[in-house]
Amino acid sequence: MATISLCMIVRDEEPVLARCLESVREAVDEIILVDTGSADRTKAIARQFTEKVYDFPWIDDFAAARNFSFSKAEMDYQMWLDADDVLTPESVQQLIALKEHLTADVVMLPYHVAFDAQGTPVLSYYRERLLRRERQFRWEGAVHEAITPAGTVIYGEAAVCHRKEHVNDPDRNLRIFEKQLAEGKPLKPREQYYYARELLYHKRYRDAVGVFTEFLAEPSAWLEDRIGACALLAECHEALGETEEALMALFRSFCYDRPRAEICCEIGRLKLEQGSYTEAIFWYEAAAAAPFTEDGFQKPDRHDYIPYMQLCVCYDRLGNIMQAKAYNDKAGRIKPQDANYLANKRYFRSKLRS
Repeated sequence: MATISLCMIVRDEEPVLARCLESVREAVDEIILVDTGSADRTKAIARQFTEKVYDFPWIDDFAAARNFSFSKAEMDYQMWLDADDVLTPESVQQLIALKEHLTADVVMLPYHVAFDAQGTPVLSYYRERLLRRERQFRWEGAVHEAITPAGTVIYGEAAVCHRKEHVNDPDRNLRIFEKQLAEGKPLKPREQYYYARELLYHKRYRDAVGVFTEFLAEPSAWLEDRIGACALLAECHEALGETEEALMALFRSFCYDRPRAEICCEIGRLKLEQGSYTEAIFWYEAAAAAPFTEDGFQKPDRHDYIPYMQLCVCYDRLGNIMQAKAYNDKAGRIKPQDANYLANKRYFRSKLRS
């Protein structure tokens, strides 16, 4: 059976660390905690689970801290988690079963990072979660650090759930990127993408437009990031009151790959807000028909629930009550306890009685 070193970097994670470690301890053979400057009880909590607690001075570089944590591992595989991640009991058992005959170099596992009111994942993607130690994989990137998978790569089922409980320093990532630029360090395409995203989050829309545009000109950029950049570029233009430019940014994504449900939903929303209901219907139907992507970011609601609800709105605005109700019913079969579906259900019951 393969063995696993859990390697984590932490700072001021007192509210969530025990929850994380308790959820995963049964599946791992070693726990390594690297503290980057906690001022709370993080290290004391860590020592309840492991003796391997180390200090690492924070140097505005997540990859450096993660590589230090990996350097302390002694088991066959290195696994990483953030302190606000948890594994469900089902995922723990799946991970234990995976260890039985594990020989791959990299194991990609689902990462659920957003949930609806019922706790169903609404945003998921695969991350490189288990890495064979003898391959000496290295983290890269001061912010949004990652490891490029190589060798034998397999996909597993043991999902990790990101259950954020508190907000970190909202300016930290932007500060790190702009420090790099001030020091004359050019940003790689992936870093450009995340820098532009930070500019958007800080409502520096015009600056974000410029960086997203530069990023999209990079031939080596990852396909999924290009498509994501088109959606975020559209968001910037919309915030600037440039609706036509927003639509053009969304349409640009079709140059890179087949239409994605997320993009079709955004085009549908803009058309709906313009009162172009027939056009909006076209794009929401396209979203509902779009296949899931094998890689990249999965937003299941954009493939059924959201387009069905918006089609309900469109047909209601056009006066086609029966078609509107039919789409609300379809949405209800997906989320029968959803407040919006139930409100629509009451609306149609009243409408059809009158």
